[in-house]
Amino acid sequence: MRACDAAMVRAFEVLGKRWNGMILSVLAQGPAAFSELRRALGTISDSMLSDRLSELASAGLIERSVDPGPPVAVSYGLTASGRGLAPAFDLLAGWARQSLGGAAPAAAER
Repeated sequence: MRACDAAMVRAFEVLGKRWNGMILSVLAQGPAAFSELRRALGTISDSMLSDRLSELASAGLIERSVDPGPPVAVSYGLTASGRGLAPAFDLLAGWARQSLGGAAPAAAER
């Protein structure tokens, strides 16, 4: 009998949600403030971004850092577990370029 690997099920429960993969991909380039993430992703609402950041933090893939300032600055970055996804994202992006007809438009251009 065939069955999907439980680890793959869990991975896609997290990565299969809209925006999660793109957020992680942006953070793979380095830590970013909330406003930087929103600009990089384009059409995501503030409430959706906030929800997704909370989910990814709960999953142990990102961490929130607060610099007390002044002024207070909050940034988000990948944890070691989140950084472990970078090679998979590189492979996925290469596959998409090759198999899906070239580069997709950037989120802000959609």
